[in-house]
Amino acid sequence: MARKKTTDAVHILHRRFFAGKPEMLALLEDERTNAQIARKIHELRTAAGLTQENLAKRVSTSTSVICRLEDADYEGHSLSMLRRIASALDTRLELRFAPLTRTGSPVREAVGVGYAARRRKRRSSATRTHRKTRR
Repeated sequence: MARKKTTDAVHILHRRFFAGKPEMLALLEDERTNAQIARKIHELRTAAGLTQENLAKRVSTSTSVICRLEDADYEGHSLSMLRRIASALDTRLELRFAPLTRTGSPVREAVGVGYAARRRKRRSSATRTHRKTRR
């Protein structure tokens, strides 16, 4: 049976790079989480009418740390820093655990044991390669 042609770029990319690849889906889920955290910090800061410098002073950190936290590619969010930011913005941090299954997305457990170690190894080698090409 022939596959129905589609022009939906998101569907094509999902089928090509993520469908049937639980490890890639887990990486995608991690990136979504990082982007959500960064976006929420930015939204709360701008809603409070603060600049990154103002928020940094309230949190007792540097402007570059706030900038990094608002970067969707940043992976080093700490619970203590998120609590400090929430307190500085007169909000409360809520942590919620939700099932990883969504329509069409497998659970992270399908990736298996050792996922985090493989991910760190892959990221560090990719960073070294990127640094070499930039020089």
